[in-house]
Amino acid sequence: MSPKNANKVKEEVAALNLGNKIRNLRKQRALTLQEVSNLTGLSKPLLSQIENNIAAPPIATLIKISTALGVKIAHFFRDHNMEDRIVVGKKNDRYSVNKLFHHKNESRIGYKWESLAYPMVGKQMEPFVVEIEPMEEKDLLFNDHQGEEFHFVLDGIVEFKSAEQLHHLEKGDSLYFDSSIPHALRGIGGVATSLIVIFAPK
Repeated sequence: MSPKNANKVKEEVAALNLGNKIRNLRKQRALTLQEVSNLTGLSKPLLSQIENNIAAPPIATLIKISTALGVKIAHFFRDHNMEDRIVVGKKNDRYSVNKLFHHKNESRIGYKWESLAYPMVGKQMEPFVVEIEPMEEKDLLFNDHQGEEFHFVLDGIVEFKSAEQLHHLEKGDSLYFDSSIPHALRGIGGVATSLIVIFAPK
């Protein structure tokens, strides 16, 4: 990554303020980085980079962190004075994480995701709009986490891959699966692909 792009990444991650929120909650829980590492299976260097706003966590990583800290993923995006029971999501008001590098020793995230219903407190679903970029098969990053996922392809072609199955999903196709199964996604056809991902915590 060029120095210019690296600085842009740092600015985008810092603007989200995820790192400070994660660190503050970890300290409130009286947990060390090593203890969170043990709970999540994530490395201490990666957790440190996330807390210092150097790396942006992909959805699966943020889910593991939020589960370890005993909160829903929306905790990191909402105003804690909000108690909305009805949430309207305006397209210009979404929290988003761009195609940032996960960790210097790991693969790229390969997608941009936007949280759609972050103000809702205590919800059982986490809806996202996700744009997935094309990449070489060797660069695929497999993720797994507790819960279930529903994907509905809005545009383009998405390849879903697990150890047992490979599917090409076109516009209008959908997929529902147990997200504890290691899985990876990539766009097919050279154009970024949009889809909706809904995560339902168990």
